Amino acid sequence: MQLADRTQRIGVSPTMKVAADAMRLKAQGVDVVDLGAGEPDFPTPPHVSAAAHRAIEDNFTKYTANSGTDDLKRAIGQRYRTDYGVEYTPAETIVTAGGKQALFNVALALFGSGDEVITHAPGWPTLVEQIKLADATPVIVRTHVDDGFALRAETILAAFTPRTRGVIINSPANPTGALIAEADLAAVAEEAARRGVWVLLDLCYERLIYDPVPHNLPGVLVRHLRDRSVLCGSASKTYAMTGWRCGWALGPAEVIGACNALQSHSTSNAASITQKAAEAALRGPQDCVTAMLDEYRRRRDQLVEWLSVEPRMTVHKRPTASARPPSSHRRCSTRRASRSPPARRSTRPGSCACRTRRPWSSSARGPRAFWNSRAGARRSACE
Repeated sequence: MQLADRTQRIGVSPTMKVAADAMRLKAQGVDVVDLGAGEPDFPTPPHVSAAAHRAIEDNFTKYTANSGTDDLKRAIGQRYRTDYGVEYTPAETIVTAGGKQALFNVALALFGSGDEVITHAPGWPTLVEQIKLADATPVIVRTHVDDGFALRAETILAAFTPRTRGVIINSPANPTGALIAEADLAAVAEEAARRGVWVLLDLCYERLIYDPVPHNLPGVLVRHLRDRSVLCGSASKTYAMTGWRCGWALGPAEVIGACNALQSHSTSNAASITQKAAEAALRGPQDCVTAMLDEYRRRRDQLVEWLSVEPRMTVHKRPTASARPPSSHRRCSTRRASRSPPARRSTRPGSCACRTRRPWSSSARGPRAFWNSRAGARRSACE
């Protein structure tokens, strides 16, 4: 069967592939810890679910404006104003079916044939595939374990050419957990402004930074590159709303208008009920976010303690909820805060299931006991 050329340029998302592999093994009765998709094991906060119930009861189940309700767009703007001190109007905001669609809309709106778009690796594979789907050429800059996978301005700037059209930065980074420093982003933004290059910022994990590290990246871009930058965010990780599918993009009105046109011919509006839930999440109490983050931090610290006794691995704490993979000849990874510790089999993007020896087998208090003791924390963190 002959398919369109664009299907030959991309592959299936490795994150989705490993999730399917994990589900297949679980169906066979295998004890599996899925280290693929970043899936919080907390329930959606009760006040968010309650808002969705009210939407159904009020029959808020029809089409909304393609770009999202004004109420939700204002709530997104207020959240970024409160957290980062930046201002975006509803005309500069679009609501999408997840953060992935926000990034895809922007890539299609800005990039095309002959363009080069810089992004970084190790990184989220979808960013590269979206660049290809936009008919542009991805230019990959490497980050390195010896430098903590830090994204440096000089590395990005060295990749600029006359064909460079954009830079896509994911910080906190998936899967390394590394951050780009504000000063490094400012240097990139200043050079991008001089050359007329766009900067896209993927902030999916923006509220899940464990340690007090300066990370006002939206403020940096607004100061240096307001008219040629786009912020993409999501409710998925922050509010344990992965299945609700709600993301957004903030940027110049002309770019958001182009995204709106594209979206009008694909998915149309994000689900009306989801929009009411997301509005409640953004406007409501944020202590549930802090509670989840505190629990993730406890898990990170415990996991690092266990893995540190394994002589085949080198483990370092990362400041964010995307955990840096421990160095190992087997390259087994501990990405994010999963619902269980490493078990008999683990799966990760780009790999088959691999058997891993439990380095904590002699511990008096093993990982299952620890995670069972934290089960109540998962249920109560947002209640």
